[in-house]
Order: sequence, then structure tokens, then C-alpha cells
Amino acid sequence: MTTTSETAVRLTQYARGGGCACKIPPGELEQMVAGLHGGSSTELRGDLLVGLDEGDDAAVVRIENGQAIVATADFFTPVVDDAYDWGRIAAANALSDVYAMGGRPVVAVNLLAWPRDLLPMELAAEVLRGGLDVAHEAGCHVAGGHSVDDAEPKYGMAVTGTADPDRLLRNDAARAGLPLTLTKPLGIGVLNARHKATGEVFPGAVTAMVTLNQAASQAALLAGARAATDVTGFGLLGHAFKLARASGVTAVVYADAVPYLDGAREALAAGFVSGGTRRNLEWVRPHCASDRPEDEMLLLADAQTSGGLLVAAEVPGYPVIGELLPAGETALVVR
Repeated sequence: MTTTSETAVRLTQYARGGGCACKIPPGELEQMVAGLHGGSSTELRGDLLVGLDEGDDAAVVRIENGQAIVATADFFTPVVDDAYDWGRIAAANALSDVYAMGGRPVVAVNLLAWPRDLLPMELAAEVLRGGLDVAHEAGCHVAGGHSVDDAEPKYGMAVTGTADPDRLLRNDAARAGLPLTLTKPLGIGVLNARHKATGEVFPGAVTAMVTLNQAASQAALLAGARAATDVTGFGLLGHAFKLARASGVTAVVYADAVPYLDGAREALAAGFVSGGTRRNLEWVRPHCASDRPEDEMLLLADAQTSGGLLVAAEVPGYPVIGELLPAGETALVVR
């Protein structure tokens, strides 16, 4: 339930983009971080198990006593107008990176950029309260953070968690013959774009975004999964492609099996498609074989905010939406 005091302020109007749709395009991002991998210094502490190499959701370092630390950071511009809901969504999205690695979040710090001369600080407090509530739902401490005065509001968290180093979920551990399971419906991006343009509220989208991936992560581990990723700004197709490329397999997506939020197809038909979604589809096209209609491909590439997990295993309670095959001519097939 929304708890922000009634106000005429529409937070989404203070941002050029919204949520994970405002990410730097995947192709540009990969070029930017090329060469920033690892390091050979003997002064580095711990054993880096997961870094930049395969584009995983978080970094993982093995430390003493059979434990691993999972570290991530995620923040973005307002995806909804309600300050409390935005805080909840941003926190759930940041925590999701830990769950996507098979970890458990332990402590988080806030990352806040706020136009203090344009927006009341009371709204900023509501954003932080939303983040705190979701972090506590996850059993995760929130201990301070960092804030700056910025022309565009942004919020998120840096999160540290723990994991069993021998039971990680990672991009490069998928193998041919496994099914693909999706744990949240798609359509968040087009519904958020419609909300930004019209002010219309979509409670189903908000519910999906604030839902933690904790249960899905635990279910994936119990099902014996070794490979997973969360579906966020690069869309289902983008994240499936990254997983398939890292694992040396072909990901097949059965378009008719993919679930969508109510109103998603109507929002697409009305033209509410973010630039991030179009860039996602442009990025995967050279690596994708499909004869599906353009609208269907846009929905599959829809930039999600706080989306579900894509798991290389059959996870009870969640729909199977594809499978993994031996590597072929393309890393991605949509049927």
C-alpha cells in the first residue's frame, strides 16, 4: 500500500529515463569496461570467484572459513511517482543482485542523489523509508550511505551479502539440456513508460517490482540450479543472451510460454516503449534467430526494473519458458 503523503509532485517527471531503462546500453557498457578485469597483484585479499569477466550480477570473493562475500551496487532514477514505492522498488532491485548469485544480503548502504532546491526533503525521507522497509523484510541491515545534491533524483543501494562459494548461481555455469525458468512476469518496462507519460498507476507492476527474489533464489538452489541471472535493464532477451554466451550454449525462448503482467500488451500497442528496450533488441538481433513479430520481440526485450530470475533449471512453482541447447550458429533462438 502506498503511504506517501498526498502530493502533486510526480517524481518521474524529474528524470530523463526511468528505472533500469536508464542503464547505459549493453554494447556500450561492455566496450567501456573492457580491460578492467581482475588483477594479478599478490596484495589483493581473498579469492575473486566472480568478477567482470562474464557480466554476472554481483562480485563474489571467497574469504576464510568456507564463506564468500557477495558485493553489488544498483541505483536509478524514479520509475514511479510515489516516493515510498520508488524506495521499495530500488531496494528490492539492488538486493536482487545478491539473490541472483545464490547469496543472502547482510548489510546495505543507501545511495541517494537529490535536487534539494527542486524537491522537498520530506520526499527524500519517504524514499529512504521505503528502502529501509524492504531491506528489513529481507533481513538486511541498512547502515547509512552517501548522498549528493544532483539535478536528477536517483536512489539505490550498495549491498553486501554472503554465499556458499560452492553453491553459487552464475552466468557461466549453464549447460545444454536444462530448461529455463522465469520467476516474474514481463511487462514492467512498458507499464512504467505508460505511467511516466500518463500518470496512470499499475498496482500489479508495483507489486511485482517490490517482491523480493529471495524465495525464488532459495527455490532455485533447492532445485540444484547452478546458473541464473536476474532480468532487469537488458530485458529477457539480453540477459538470456549473456547467460548463453558465457556458458557456451544456445538459449531457446518459447515466446508463447512467457508470462506478462496485465496491461503490458495494451501499453505496447499504445506505443509506450522505452529507448532502452529498443536498444536491447538492437543489441541482441545479430545473435538471435527468430521469426516472431516485432511487437513480440520488443516485449521480450522490454527493460525490466526489479524483474525476476532467469534460472537454468526447472524451479517448482514457476513457469518454464525455454531450454538450453548445445551451441549453434546463434546464442539465442526465439520460437
